[in-house]
Amino acid sequence: MSVCFKPGFERSFGTYPLNGKELEDAFAAAYEIGYRAFDTAQMYGNEADLGNAIRAANVSPTELLLTTKVHPDNYPEDRFLKSVETSLKALGVSQADVLLLHWPDPAGSNRPVLSLLREAKRHGLAKEIGVSNFTAAMMHEAHSVLDGEIAINQVEFHPLLDQSILLEASYRTGIPLASFSSVARGEIFRYPEFGQIGESYGKTAAQVALRWILQKGVAINTMSTKPENIKANFEVMDFILSSVDMRRIDALTAINYRCVDKTKVPWAPEWDTSEA
Repeated sequence: MSVCFKPGFERSFGTYPLNGKELEDAFAAAYEIGYRAFDTAQMYGNEADLGNAIRAANVSPTELLLTTKVHPDNYPEDRFLKSVETSLKALGVSQADVLLLHWPDPAGSNRPVLSLLREAKRHGLAKEIGVSNFTAAMMHEAHSVLDGEIAINQVEFHPLLDQSILLEASYRTGIPLASFSSVARGEIFRYPEFGQIGESYGKTAAQVALRWILQKGVAINTMSTKPENIKANFEVMDFILSSVDMRRIDALTAINYRCVDKTKVPWAPEWDTSEA
């Protein structure tokens, strides 16, 4: 079982695009509510702010599961390990709990940087290593390069996007998935089905969407600055969607709404699609 799926860590608090006092307040609220897994990245520019937030809350990093991600600009061999060390210093820790490649290598071959990721783990800079935004083919490649060492592939995953190909790759490779943009950056609220289903469980539309993700076997990563929303996003373990409701939500994945593509992130690969 991946470290990301240990009890209490299947729900992670994302920190993008927070910084400064806003991040400090959000961290304090999330920690008080029960979050122990927190996600950042070199690209977010807030690793030092998260480290400051942890210290301001008088929380020991040993209580937490901290994930950070390496920026593609730092994939060259002469920059990779140095960048990770800089991230750890910013966070105020000697080791990341989970270290990810934030995107596939823009150079076109992931094998060299996957080897550097393994080297970071062997140098004690990370307890677990993984990837983010990898396609199914890339997951199989990563599995062949780092057999049994990939803890997670963090990807866009929500009920408005068909990620069945990635789910199959997860099953085939044994690499778990974790979600970002878990409520499609608010797009799910345009669809009444989530609220209608939520009424029968006493839950909100967002909670229904998050529960659907968990029941797909995917960890969730959410962010809010509002304590009431942070709390609601955390409270998704006390109900189970019926098979009928799961299928009703499954049907919405055909919308194939995607938050992140090449128009927003130049490193984005050609995403998997079931349309053929």
